[in-house]
Amino acid sequence: MIMADINCAVDCIDGCVLGEQCPHKDAQQETAQFIENTSLDDMLEMAAEAVRRKQSERVSEGPKWVFPEDGIKPD
Repeated sequence: MIMADINCAVDCIDGCVLGEQCPHKDAQQETAQFIENTSLDDMLEMAAEAVRRKQSERVSEGPKWVFPEDGIKPD
């Protein structure tokens, strides 16, 4: 198989089809190490903090107005 033809999200569901030639091998190892060395509680805390940060960013942006394509007609 040619690496350009591989869609990892689809082709590697049951494991990497490229094996040692996988261009994402380093990321796989880092991810496995993170999962092994990080408690579930810590992961949940990280996720909760990311959600809080995202919500805070949205609040500070202010409202986004969406106008109809044909404009706003006076009553």
